[in-house]
Amino acid sequence: MKTLYDVQQELKRFGSFIYTGNRKADLELMHDEIQELFQNGLLDRTQYMSALLILRGELRKCPKE
Repeated sequence: MKTLYDVQQELKRFGSFIYTGNRKADLELMHDEIQELFQNGLLDRTQYMSALLILRGELRKCPKE
């Protein structure tokens, strides 16, 4: 995984479509979903770490409230 789009596609593969209209909330929900997939053994460690790095990078770009 290299982009947020890749993370979204991986989540879609497991039936998880996330869109609330709030970018920060979307990223946090994606983070939670990725963690859950990893804990349940559906993602390997490499996929998990890549997704987390991408999501954290995107979260840093979000404006502070």
